[in-house]
Amino acid sequence: MASVILVTGGSGLVGKAIQHVIENEPAGSRFGKKENETWIFVGSSDADLRDPEQTRKMYEKYQPTHVIHLAALVGGLFHNMKYKLTFLRENILINDNILHTSYTHKTQKLISCLSTCVFPDKVEYPLDEHKIHSGPPHDSNFGYAHAKRLVDVQNHAYKEEFGCNFTSAIPTNVFGPHDNYDLEHSHVIPGLIHKCYLAKKNGTPFVVSGTGKPLRQFIYSRDLAKLFIWMLREYDDVEPIILSGNAIPTITIDAP
Repeated sequence: MASVILVTGGSGLVGKAIQHVIENEPAGSRFGKKENETWIFVGSSDADLRDPEQTRKMYEKYQPTHVIHLAALVGGLFHNMKYKLTFLRENILINDNILHTSYTHKTQKLISCLSTCVFPDKVEYPLDEHKIHSGPPHDSNFGYAHAKRLVDVQNHAYKEEFGCNFTSAIPTNVFGPHDNYDLEHSHVIPGLIHKCYLAKKNGTPFVVSGTGKPLRQFIYSRDLAKLFIWMLREYDDVEPIILSGNAIPTITIDAP
């Protein structure tokens, strides 16, 4: 049976990584393009997913059987802190339109991308998927985190009421080609790369903010892409799943 896989946020970091893997892995292999598959990668220029009508028209145009939902309003720490309501409201609109349109168009499977910020601020480690709703998220990610948490709630509700095969992934911190290197809006690794570049270019000290005590786990975008492809083909549980690499020795940066 032919499959049409629609990837929202297809022009972003993870979307580009999935496209790279699909196009470069051997055809018919575990992570390569299957003979009966059509992959479609869409970005913000294709449809404003905050608008239910534009979302509906996109589904009617492509008739997806499967959806990997990556599209979101994203930003770095300071951007999230400054625009909490904007991150909450716009992501709720995007996610609700994708989930409900997937339901009305009888999409066979929907995988939505969450974030590690959905976990409570004060939580016992190691993290696992059952701890998502066990306390409030960190205040710095208030809007974005609550919008992403709601996706998990909606997945369970659509499953219980309509039998929909909706699930979600929780990637650890992602880095790789096509990342956002803007100093105000970027995440940790691209932000550090940009700061290091400017320090080298201008002959100034490379200053890393913070105490050096917090720990982060990272995953390369094209490794993450393979995990999304695995989920698409082999994971059918409504419960969200953490996508990360194996534990490795830590590297601490002692910041001034």
